[in-house]
Amino acid sequence: MRADRLVAVLLLMQSRGRVTAAELAAELEVSVATARRDLEALSAAGVPVYPQPGRGGGWRLVGGARTDLSGLSAAEAQALFLLVGPAAAVSGEVKAALRKLVRALPETFRAGAEAAAGAVVLDAAGWGREGSGRSGVVEVLQGAVVRRRKVRLTYVKRSGESSVRVVDPLGLVEKGDVWYLVAGSGVGRRTFRVDRVVEVVVTGEEAVRPEGFELSAAWDVVVAEVEGRQGASVAVVVVPAGLVSVLRAQFGRHCEVVGVVGGRARVRVSAPSPLMIAQHLAGWGAVVEVVESEGVRVELARLGAELVARHGV
Repeated sequence: MRADRLVAVLLLMQSRGRVTAAELAAELEVSVATARRDLEALSAAGVPVYPQPGRGGGWRLVGGARTDLSGLSAAEAQALFLLVGPAAAVSGEVKAALRKLVRALPETFRAGAEAAAGAVVLDAAGWGREGSGRSGVVEVLQGAVVRRRKVRLTYVKRSGESSVRVVDPLGLVEKGDVWYLVAGSGVGRRTFRVDRVVEVVVTGEEAVRPEGFELSAAWDVVVAEVEGRQGASVAVVVVPAGLVSVLRAQFGRHCEVVGVVGGRARVRVSAPSPLMIAQHLAGWGAVVEVVESEGVRVELARLGAELVARHGV
């Protein structure tokens, strides 16, 4: 049986005490025969779900096997649905699952949970841009993570070099509008940009997952390493104080105001190389002045000469 139906069956049986196959079929929008097979499959799998024959019978969940939403407070239920709700806008499966979860809540909480689920819409596309959405590769990798299966990736590096490798998928992270795969490999833990995966094949081999692995902690390490590289080159620039927010939008957390004098802000910026700093600043023209970093000044002059040679009259 499908995992989402398994959860829904358990939740409904818990909230109602007992259900008949016909009631279950109506709630889950399946046939009575399918509902009966689901109940029998649960019982065969060791879940204490037992039929009660006779008038007023049905199926009961006994003992301590509980997937409990009734223990949530009203605030906790709203927080849960506020978190999950936006995904329902782009996934019919999530929308169906939310409906089933709402039915499993105590009746007094349902209105608040439904309101929370519809309170937020996520639109990842910038103005004038199309949203990238979740690619099919993300879906395949997510399935491999859940089922703990090794995957064979055809991956293209930034340099354009292509390689094929078999890795243990540990988790997926969406940062901004870019998806990353954290995976174990023969040379240690690696992070892959999903949009550079040309092909992914799920193998039948079980993936190795380190004991105690937590994706959030592993991602913190990745972020720290990347941020460390981002600060390899530093420059100090002077810009009008009113434009600091624009500069900060370009450099993010690698932008620090050192001081403001006479409406001009002295700002320290950093990036992996002088060229990358210069590329960010080139569009500013004479508005920005680099007061510290000979390397950045050299790169700006070179970029300016190239532009004049190509476009100058």
